[in-house]
Amino acid sequence: MPSKHVTLGIIIVAGVVIFMVGRYLRRPRQRLSAAGWLGLAVIVAAEVLLTLQAKWVTIYFTPLAWSGYILLADSMVASLEGTSRLRESPRGFLALVICSVPLWLIFEAVNLRLKNWAYVGLPASALARDAGYAWAFATIWPAIYETADLVKALRLTGRRSNPHAPISLRTLAAISLAGLVCISLPVMLPARIGSYLFGMVWIGFALLLDPLNYHWGGRSVLREWENGSTDTLKSFLLSGVVCGFLWEFWNYWAHARWVYIFPIFQHWKIFEMPAPGFLGFPPFAVECMAMFEFLRTATGRIQGAFRQPARLAAVQREQ
Repeated sequence: MPSKHVTLGIIIVAGVVIFMVGRYLRRPRQRLSAAGWLGLAVIVAAEVLLTLQAKWVTIYFTPLAWSGYILLADSMVASLEGTSRLRESPRGFLALVICSVPLWLIFEAVNLRLKNWAYVGLPASALARDAGYAWAFATIWPAIYETADLVKALRLTGRRSNPHAPISLRTLAAISLAGLVCISLPVMLPARIGSYLFGMVWIGFALLLDPLNYHWGGRSVLREWENGSTDTLKSFLLSGVVCGFLWEFWNYWAHARWVYIFPIFQHWKIFEMPAPGFLGFPPFAVECMAMFEFLRTATGRIQGAFRQPARLAAVQREQ
């Protein structure tokens, strides 16, 4: 019989799924595509094979389930909006998949110092382990973005407000500085102290990078707030809630999984996660957006810097 913390987690996950599906069924929509049904079939098959203890599924269950979920969520968005991230821009979606691995490795690097989680039940083969790591890490950013898209498509983000005054350069700098402190302080302090402060990392990159995205003209929650919209902020916060509970739910049943080893709240869990840790998922989703949009914005600026001399040379030739 499941323990109380597992039962509570199952109830919460069931409630989230029922709410999202109910909202979806009440919205005007087109038929779900074959890709959506395939995604749903992958999730169901993974659950069944996990119950039957199929070895490769018990090892790769988490990325397998998330791959199915990403297909399903994208198809649900397409049925509601007529298009979706994967349909509209396969190259952009592929960029999310590829960038997801190195972006998550940043958090893995911080964890080497602070030791907040560890992986157990991994295969003996280094190749099998690395393949599992890459597959699992590659689903993180697509899952966050697809869920945020679904939240928007389900009209869960509310209405626009009045525009706000432009944000000053000094304010942007102060926010970025606060983010830099959040990222740096836990790592710079002795590990026995910094391990208590890992929560600062879950918000630090959003604070550090979103002002830069704003200043460079990229996608920014600060810019949207200035224009009277909080759709992006709310959609990613809610995405963090949904993905957080699904991550912990699917992870709990897998043989190859992560466990939390940070020194507080270990006797107050939902699945493997100490309950207060769920508060970190919403800001984490926002900083996922800030980190990826920073890469997009910085890449665009670099490409523009290389293109500019070519354009100037063409003008000079015409003159």
